[in-house]
Amino acid sequence: MKELSVNHLLGIKYITKDDIDLIFETADHFKEVINRPIKKVPSLRDITIANIFFENSTRTKLSFELAQKRLSADVISFSAAQSSVKKGETLIDTVNNILSMKVDMVVMRHSNPGAAYFLSKNVKASIVNAGDGAHEHPTQALLDSYSIREKLGEVAGKKVVIVGDVLHSRVALSNIYALQMQGAEVKVCGPKTLIPRHIESLGVTVEPNLRKALEWCDVANMLRVQNERMDVNFFPSTREYAQQYGVDLPLLESLNKEIVIMHPGPINRGVEITSEVADSGQSVILNQVENGVAIRMAVIYLLASKIQ
Repeated sequence: MKELSVNHLLGIKYITKDDIDLIFETADHFKEVINRPIKKVPSLRDITIANIFFENSTRTKLSFELAQKRLSADVISFSAAQSSVKKGETLIDTVNNILSMKVDMVVMRHSNPGAAYFLSKNVKASIVNAGDGAHEHPTQALLDSYSIREKLGEVAGKKVVIVGDVLHSRVALSNIYALQMQGAEVKVCGPKTLIPRHIESLGVTVEPNLRKALEWCDVANMLRVQNERMDVNFFPSTREYAQQYGVDLPLLESLNKEIVIMHPGPINRGVEITSEVADSGQSVILNQVENGVAIRMAVIYLLASKIQ
């Protein structure tokens, strides 16, 4: 049996193209499973997984929990807001206390970039990064690429534009790594204040004009403006942002081709995309959600198979 080259999923930059292909092959199998009348397999009956979320999350947390339960793993969920972290306990102490309950794998979201990597060096468990600050969100990038492959047949040779708040987005960085690794061409588009200063060093180009970006691309991945990560104003108003960088139906229909619209969620309807665009036939947003469960099942299954 083929296996991953890594014992943890810390970020896309730590894995290989072969790892991505293996995850996608495994996800194809699990996608069949979750569309059966009986959606459960006994693959991980002996594995215990802890979901540790130090930041708010709805879709990612639910998606991981569902993936784990579909694989028959034992699941414990931990929310930092109701924990001893509030009393001053360190990250390593918190996790080691959980691991002493004989936990095999930790899925963690943390506000600090590098937290998952730090944990992988200090505790004996397989670590899955469910988002670390504005750094990486590897399973989101994998499910995005998987959704492009499902819709367009392959990722190689496709043109993808990432639109919006690239500066504060962990989704953007992971997507850039994953798409380039699979042979896609990537541009970013957004207000100058929301584009990282040296992003061209990653091999992407910056297109400030939304219409030009959409006319160029096969896929537009629309990012949410992350107001919770902003301590100053990066643009004059939400209304002005929506006018310059929001996609509505007239704009979509005025293009000389059909493009695929993606969004990692949650959507601010009327800001980055209108409801008509989100619910249109060109949108694969709900497919992304379904594919997220299959991809996370694949990641967890493949990492669990490496646990001694």
